Amino acid sequence: MAEQKPVSELSYKEASQELERIIRALESGDMELEESLESYTRGVELLRSLRERLADAEQKVSVLMKDVDGNDTLVDAAPADTSDELKL
Repeated sequence: MAEQKPVSELSYKEASQELERIIRALESGDMELEESLESYTRGVELLRSLRERLADAEQKVSVLMKDVDGNDTLVDAAPADTSDELKL
């Protein structure tokens, strides 16, 4: 694989797009075993980061939700699935 930016330096969109490319490449079956393993490992790292970011955003939205009277109200959001399993 080519030189890659650390996952922490990628925007959510960049990480999501890279994960999509990795999934397509893995599904194609055209990679050597070593490259597939590297791609899979990178994909898991990207997926973990995306899930953590989504969970953080959901928490922020929960805190910012207001009721109809304009009073601050904590509204529970459904938590994101942060399991480390990469589902293809």
